[in-house]
Amino acid sequence: MKIKLDRIISIATLVASVGAIFLVLKKPAPVAPPQTPASIAAHAQLFDQKMEQFEQATQASQPAPSSGGSYQGAESQPASSAPQPKAEVHLNSDEVGAALAQSLGNAGAGAMGALGNGELTPDTNLGSGQPTIKDQQVSFEGDVVHGQFLTEVGGKDVWVTVSGHLGSANGHATFDPTEFKVGDLNVPVSLVNPALQKKLAEQADRTKLPDNVGDMKVQNGELVMQSK
Repeated sequence: MKIKLDRIISIATLVASVGAIFLVLKKPAPVAPPQTPASIAAHAQLFDQKMEQFEQATQASQPAPSSGGSYQGAESQPASSAPQPKAEVHLNSDEVGAALAQSLGNAGAGAMGALGNGELTPDTNLGSGQPTIKDQQVSFEGDVVHGQFLTEVGGKDVWVTVSGHLGSANGHATFDPTEFKVGDLNVPVSLVNPALQKKLAEQADRTKLPDNVGDMKVQNGELVMQSK
């Protein structure tokens, strides 16, 4: 009876392993519809225009420099005490996705691709190399960002899907994952997050926000950046 039980356990373990491999290699449901080359070009142009307008609005909202002098006997003009409204830019997922398509390889994608090796512990060494990202998709839903990246793991093309909350702290972008999948296989976030945060900390130069950006978040299905 013991031999038969061991045999059954071995077969069940084999079946589970094969099933896990199948799920890892299976293409998951896309997080966003694909864009045509013409659509990518148009949305990328909109992205550039919005960012240029944001830059101009940021400069316009800066306080004017002091004249540095005054005339005796003349009343000085009091500076306005009303706070200047901060400049904001709102970007939808099509615009962000198009910009990413034209310039693949950001810190988040690099960290997520490196995490796809399946050996995830808080002390995992994810290496310094940047994996090749062959395709990507991004979408915003409420205050959550969904990202999907096609990379190569062990000579096989594997889709890595991650969802979470974007934010900012101390001049750097932050990411708090809420879901992680390799292929069609769910991976516990508690297993992924320590290695992901470690990788992002190691690549602080890549997560640094532009000097004119003070806050960043996903809100109402859009990426919102606010000036300092």
